Amino acid sequence: MNEVKINNNLFNVITVLTEKDIQEGMMGKKFNDKFNGMLFVMEPGQHSFWMKNCEISLDIIFIKDMKVSVIHKNCPPCRDENCQNYPGEGDLILEITGGDCDNYDIKEGDSVYIEA
Repeated sequence: MNEVKINNNLFNVITVLTEKDIQEGMMGKKFNDKFNGMLFVMEPGQHSFWMKNCEISLDIIFIKDMKVSVIHKNCPPCRDENCQNYPGEGDLILEITGGDCDNYDIKEGDSVYIEA
């Protein structure tokens, strides 16, 4: 378990590294008292996420060079094959509860810190 800090807001995250775990992401999962974020470690470049079979709406934060590069807010769950894609550039992607970016004033350009 790692901690991600953005603007003095601390998220306890599950770090996702393998292709299988990246594809599964938050499918069928809910945040709990042990973790309130999921951090995807990716190759640098363009990526696209979707909300297939997610349980809750999420904010998707793309991170490039330890700065927030793109935010997609309140992305709703999708139950079929025609899910909307949420693109962005970065080597880290953080998923948190939908609305948290607004609640914690997280915006593009903010610095990101990761503590193991």
